[in-house]
Amino acid sequence: MFGRGRELLFTVAIAVLATAGTQSALGRKKEKAARSMDEQKRAVHALNRLTFGPRPGDVERVMQTGVDNWIEQQLHPEKIDDSTVEARLAPFRTLRMDTRELVESFPPNQVIRQVANGKAGLPSDPTKRAVYEAQLQRYEDRKQAKEDAGKKPASGDSAASDVNEMAEDSMSAGNLDDRYAANQEIRALLDLPADQRLKEVLQMQPEEQRSLMMKLKGARAERLMDGMTAQQKETLMALRGPERVVVGELMQAKLLRAIDSERQLDEVMTDFWFNHFNVFINKGNDRIFVTSYERDVIRPHALGKFEDLLAATAKSPAMLFYLDNWMSVGPDSEVGLGLAPRGRRNGRAQYRPVKAKGKAPSGLNENYGRELMELHTLSVNGGYTQKDVTEVAKVFTGWTIDQPKNGGEFRFNPRMHEPGDKIVLGHKIKEDGEKEGLEVLHLLATNPKTAHFISQKLAMRFVADEPPPALVDRMAQTFLKKHGDIREVLRTMFQSPEFWSPETYRAKVKTPLEFVVSAVRASGAQVDDARPLINALNSMGMMPYGMQPPTGYSMKASSWVNSSALLSRMNFALALAAGKVRGASANAGELAPGAQDAASALAALEASLLAGDVSTQTHETISKQLNDPKIAQRKLDDAPRPPNVAAIAGLILGSPEFQRR
Repeated sequence: MFGRGRELLFTVAIAVLATAGTQSALGRKKEKAARSMDEQKRAVHALNRLTFGPRPGDVERVMQTGVDNWIEQQLHPEKIDDSTVEARLAPFRTLRMDTRELVESFPPNQVIRQVANGKAGLPSDPTKRAVYEAQLQRYEDRKQAKEDAGKKPASGDSAASDVNEMAEDSMSAGNLDDRYAANQEIRALLDLPADQRLKEVLQMQPEEQRSLMMKLKGARAERLMDGMTAQQKETLMALRGPERVVVGELMQAKLLRAIDSERQLDEVMTDFWFNHFNVFINKGNDRIFVTSYERDVIRPHALGKFEDLLAATAKSPAMLFYLDNWMSVGPDSEVGLGLAPRGRRNGRAQYRPVKAKGKAPSGLNENYGRELMELHTLSVNGGYTQKDVTEVAKVFTGWTIDQPKNGGEFRFNPRMHEPGDKIVLGHKIKEDGEKEGLEVLHLLATNPKTAHFISQKLAMRFVADEPPPALVDRMAQTFLKKHGDIREVLRTMFQSPEFWSPETYRAKVKTPLEFVVSAVRASGAQVDDARPLINALNSMGMMPYGMQPPTGYSMKASSWVNSSALLSRMNFALALAAGKVRGASANAGELAPGAQDAASALAALEASLLAGDVSTQTHETISKQLNDPKIAQRKLDDAPRPPNVAAIAGLILGSPEFQRR
């Protein structure tokens, strides 16, 4: 019924979104003086920019509270009760574990290699031991396969494929493998009580466990875990891949927080800063560091002082690993010169040479020094030179990770640190070990160019792809005056006339994350399983924590407006509204109660999903399809058919108005 309407709306979406936020200078000159938004538009605008999108009833609630009062509440998330979403996340135990606990309970590949090579032992706990044994079998199978193929034995990092397989696990529950329908042993296992089911699986040999887990996917996998505790479910999933559990729970939590949290601005800012200080979850060992990175580094500082956030990221094992700084060695350091201490004589340290195999490289790594200035602080046009990059790299030698394979924390190693004074941006940094790095971070955090760059990125996220220079300048002044207080910089922006200008209203195209989450929130869908949403984001090119370059995902419309991406959005919107996204229960009928025909349903849905603010072009596109004589024609004796509310809701969720914020 709605195939042609979807095509028409899709064409409209491409035309409108392609020009979003790119109004010509000539057009701006011709506009009259900006009028203030009315109160309802102010509420809609605030919800679209400070949250991941309004839920049913949010506009009315914000208007009742007062838009300015509501914004002030969001600026103080610590005063907002968020116990509901925390209760939803309680089953995800990995979110509360420190990194060493994660390594012990969900061993990454490098730990399994240590056990396989006799450098580490198996845990005594029988449940954990079963997980280790299953991974040892996988390791040996991969190693044998490599040897059989005449290749070098696996040094074995298969977690990348494990992460990619997560999307496969979120397939529709209807896709069952009938080949095993007659397998009486599996059917008997699924009929056992939950505790007995787990006991039976843990008593299997690793080969049997692997075979079972490969057979049980989709609905059968859910049935296997039905009635089990969160820990029991994690154990079963860890048999297939421990790191999948850690990454999977982290990704699901991100989606559930964005959808359900009352502290919406805090979630938006956590996402903003993670993207700004991006790390890639699929590089290797950093999978076990990212949970702590978001929880202990990004989230606590999302509305605090920028310098505190900058220092926290610099010392984070996730960042140290991602940009390789944990291996950076000063050329003239003890380690760089191949020297080892052998005591003291007459109060002076004595060293002995360490024989190196081949030519020992200097070991200086400039990755972090470059990205620190280019992406984290000054910007690409920040006025630094290659000499500054090298000097900053020397400053941060010795900033490393204590026992990284075991999930260790930050450690400063003076033996790796480059001795001597350094010159950074014309400032002399006297030799002072770890404190040199803190001095450079302070120098960068208080630089006017950093204030401008951070203010510009914030304005780009909340105001426009090309934010007004005057607004950015005022935000930068606040940044410097308030010593990098992020909350104060945001307040300056939210109180600005530029933020409330009618030209900013629905002028920014949503990223895939913003689109998927806002569609779920707008539809009032109850999410019981966020994995299919992760799958949808992956298909749209925005897998959570999945951006490999340190630039992070783009916030600009030009990165997300293309035919393939918009088609994916339209298909997701239609599936969500029709209740065909597994794990997300949506009832479009509740958004248009009492609608007797398509026209009344359309009006009700435009009011509930778009606050009644829909363009004539979009309204007529949908109405044209609803009024198509070929569809509207009925036999005289036909009973009246109820409107297809879900299909209409899907078209609205895929409309240009909804894809912008």
